[in-house]
Amino acid sequence: MDLWQKLEKRPGPLGQHAKESEGYYMFPKLEGEIGPRMRFRGRENLVWSLNNYLGLANHPEVRQADAEATAQYGLAWPMGARMMSGNSDAHEQLESELAAYTGYEAGLLVNYGYQAMVSAIDALVDRHDIIVYDAESHACIVDGVRLHAGKRFVYRHNNIESLRTQLQRATKVLGEQGGLGAILVITEGVFGMTGAMGALQEVVALKESFDFRLMVDDAHGFGVMGPHGEGTPAHLGVGGGVDLYFGTFAKAMASVGGFLAGSEGVIRHLRYNMRSQIFAKSLPMPIVKGALKRLELMRNRPEYRQKLWAVVNALQSGLKSRGFNLGQTQSPVTPVILNGTLGEATGLVVDLREKWGIFCSVVVYPVVPKGVILLRLIPTADHSMEDVEYTLEAFSVIAANLAAGAYQNDGIVVV
Repeated sequence: MDLWQKLEKRPGPLGQHAKESEGYYMFPKLEGEIGPRMRFRGRENLVWSLNNYLGLANHPEVRQADAEATAQYGLAWPMGARMMSGNSDAHEQLESELAAYTGYEAGLLVNYGYQAMVSAIDALVDRHDIIVYDAESHACIVDGVRLHAGKRFVYRHNNIESLRTQLQRATKVLGEQGGLGAILVITEGVFGMTGAMGALQEVVALKESFDFRLMVDDAHGFGVMGPHGEGTPAHLGVGGGVDLYFGTFAKAMASVGGFLAGSEGVIRHLRYNMRSQIFAKSLPMPIVKGALKRLELMRNRPEYRQKLWAVVNALQSGLKSRGFNLGQTQSPVTPVILNGTLGEATGLVVDLREKWGIFCSVVVYPVVPKGVILLRLIPTADHSMEDVEYTLEAFSVIAANLAAGAYQNDGIVVV
């Protein structure tokens, strides 16, 4: 069989709906200035789908820093990978400040979060080591684990007894191997789809009984959780028990790139062994200079984080008081969990966008179980209380419509 013909016959669980969905449900195009109100297909929508938690995407000081750095350096400088010719004082300054902000000895910049997580896992473990990871870990963790040449054990989401069982299993295997390997546990600070925090306190407590190192992906916690935005480990008071911390610039910082933070020795190892960084061009200077400005604002302007949480609390308490199921969220991520078919999900989304002018992400099978509709809202510091009240009214109406069967249809609603 020809490979290309084979691919056409196997589009995948999401690709099978491309013809009906592309441009509206998948790969939609939001236009205009980044903020709570943007244009979708020529019409203004109240947007709850951007990970611009602190509202920094269009902050005037951020825009100025980005523009000045671009004018001074262009997008090419520095050229080459960090190890060869792409290093700078600014890159090292940003790494140092990020490490200090999150409470670690050293930091390492990475070009993309997804790529970095896969590559970091590859650099940390060999075929003798065992990875134990949360079942609902982000795809970047899952893909990194899949590439691991050694054994990997998964534990039920945030289930400490399940983790204990897998650690016992891993410890036994290592003993049978003659002590050649070690254990790496991987989980998340905030799970991006449900908003639940990882059970970091309980995981760290297991270090008293088992010998392992802990890596935490805190993409949705960095800049948002913790007394000063240092992240979920600080929020839960277990920063000292998290051995390797990952944060991204793509959420609270509203940029691109990310970093790893840990001990001097581990960061040095990653600096010299992470293939995705050794063999990739350094982050462009405008990204680095822009990240320094964003970090400065995160440290010195707590009012942005306070405003974010005021919006979060108003939205989540309002939804709960109206009977909506928000799952186990403990963060700004706000999942509204409904029951319905794929067709009902599309009809509901069309109603939200076309009648109410509200744009939020919809998640259906295979990301969530069949029969579940998950509307994922991301509050930001730029949203207003008026935005919250309007959204609460709209969601009350669409929930009633869903219950009354108003969105029943035989397939995906094509717009």
